[in-house]
Amino acid sequence: MALDKAAGIIPVRYQSTRFPGKPLALILGKPMIQWVYEGALQAKLLDRIIIATDDKRIFQAANKIGAEAVMTSADHSSGTERVAEAATRVDASIIVNIQGDEPLVNGAMLDALVKVLLDPSISMATLMARVDDIALLQERDIVKVVADKEGNALYFSRSPLPFRAPDYFFQHIGIYSYRKDFLLNFHLLPASRLEKIERLEQLRVLENGLRIKMVEISRPTLSVDTPQDIIKVEKFLKSRAYE
Repeated sequence: MALDKAAGIIPVRYQSTRFPGKPLALILGKPMIQWVYEGALQAKLLDRIIIATDDKRIFQAANKIGAEAVMTSADHSSGTERVAEAATRVDASIIVNIQGDEPLVNGAMLDALVKVLLDPSISMATLMARVDDIALLQERDIVKVVADKEGNALYFSRSPLPFRAPDYFFQHIGIYSYRKDFLLNFHLLPASRLEKIERLEQLRVLENGLRIKMVEISRPTLSVDTPQDIIKVEKFLKSRAYE
């Protein structure tokens, strides 16, 4: 395996409780998966980008836009498991898990996640962005994170975190990088208590005494969970506010 070679894997499934067919939903005339893939292509440090899915419709859509795609098991309970399966077929020591519902992902944030893993003492990293609108601290769909002075995550929560933050908080952005061996071992660990309570898979890492390095980016992304989120993303893109 080539030392520090990096691959980006985009786990995508067709079914979604709140938004079936979400990856193929159009954003300004292009399917969302195309926005994610083209954003990932901007990364300078990814040697390979793969769309991993269990649905032939998504596989065909990936081929149509010229993306490399692989079929994975339909039995996975999370995107991390799908990424791990695809990673076993990839010659790379660093794997970046690029969520398929992040149409505003860009190369700079992915490169930042690769760079931090060039430090051999770091096995996993993810993104966060400062939010100054303190009213959003109460939004349960916004995942908050607090980190120590070395930039390692202390906790993630859907509840206000810190509880009485007077000025700003950090929003977690669910895009991850891992050392491949770490990923292949981590996803086999049983779901942890806090993970089940918060419905946040990354808490499994912390509960097992492992570290997650936080990488700060300049602003939050706009992930898509519902059809209404498509409208928000389109408005954002039209305003050219996102760079």
